[in-house]
Amino acid sequence: MRPPSPRTAHLPPLPASVDLVVVGAGIVGLAHAIEAHARGHSVLVVERDARPGGASARRSGHVAVTTQDAATLSCALASRERWLKLGREAGFWVKDAGAVVVARAADELAVLDDLVAARDGDARLLDAAEATERARLTGDDVVGGALLPLDLRVEVGDALGATAAWLDGLPRADVAWSTTAWAFEAGSGRTLVRTSRGEVVARRVLVAVGPELDRFYPAETALAGLRHDVRQVLRVAAPSGALGGAATDAAAPVVLDGTTLLRDAAYAHSPALADVRERLRTVDPDLVDADVHLSFTRHAGPAGATLLLGDARRPRDEAADGSRLERDPARSEAADAVLLRAAAGLLGGPVRVHARWSVHDVTAPRPRRGPFAGTPFLVADPAPGVTTVTVADGLGTTTALGLAVKVVDGLF
Repeated sequence: MRPPSPRTAHLPPLPASVDLVVVGAGIVGLAHAIEAHARGHSVLVVERDARPGGASARRSGHVAVTTQDAATLSCALASRERWLKLGREAGFWVKDAGAVVVARAADELAVLDDLVAARDGDARLLDAAEATERARLTGDDVVGGALLPLDLRVEVGDALGATAAWLDGLPRADVAWSTTAWAFEAGSGRTLVRTSRGEVVARRVLVAVGPELDRFYPAETALAGLRHDVRQVLRVAAPSGALGGAATDAAAPVVLDGTTLLRDAAYAHSPALADVRERLRTVDPDLVDADVHLSFTRHAGPAGATLLLGDARRPRDEAADGSRLERDPARSEAADAVLLRAAAGLLGGPVRVHARWSVHDVTAPRPRRGPFAGTPFLVADPAPGVTTVTVADGLGTTTALGLAVKVVDGLF
């Protein structure tokens, strides 16, 4: 038995026992802790870091409701309502700003037309003038677009901190920062959780650590086909005049271009998607090799008005060994260069970089069977009393608050 770490000896003691211990204070972990607590269960969230800093805290905060499909869409719709409610209760900024997908080719507009038809009033096709105005761009190569009014924007880093503080202030709920979960030992209907700050007995344990899951359960992670996926994000200054004076409007919609059509599930039903993929491979193979998904959100801060620009990953020709590549901390200059070139094409001029960072996430094959078949949700019980929840493909912000309802149903 390890003694408590000297680094955390000054912190208050953990509760001796709770109904649910959640490992990980990202949006997936917090969502499940909130849902369990709302049902009357005592909860403890343990997080190894001193503040939110995982994948969900590093993303743009786009809650991409409209472009999900099937069961994922139902979780996204439920998450939307819970984000708005949680923003009021925990006191953080969340806005139903919507999103605009900009089409710069006829095949992209055809895909968007199919999406609008499938969404039956929850999306609207835009002509070139409307798309340019809604996206607040000044370029002249836009042929149309789509308005996605259900999508939200949230400042995720601030929201996670505020949510954790709000949860920690509720009766029978605790959030322990700078606390590492070391081991889980099953007993008679209970699990002993050993941490860097002592031991806790829990009825159930839920592990929501995203790309760190293989450090707890490597065999199960490999069996599920999880792979590390490092996405590169940039904070840039908008080129002068490119946004029609709207660069400082933090409540402006998320703006996406045609590269995002290759990612989101709802577009896969369009026959025109193959034309988009083939055209991009032909005219700009670097864009496809770097798996660019071009979007931006506007932000105001100490550095002035900036755009959070994402995202891309290391091009395939740099990937000698995928298993090592995925955890390689080095940035790819080639990926940044392709992302900046794509942004310049959308914004009508080059952009100046303020900051660069990476988002460590996971991809995985969609489950073929079970309650989460066809979704990016990987829910497993690798040991008695322990459930792991992983949301792949960067969809934690979009779906976790709705997913938690389904998962907690099966915990107690």
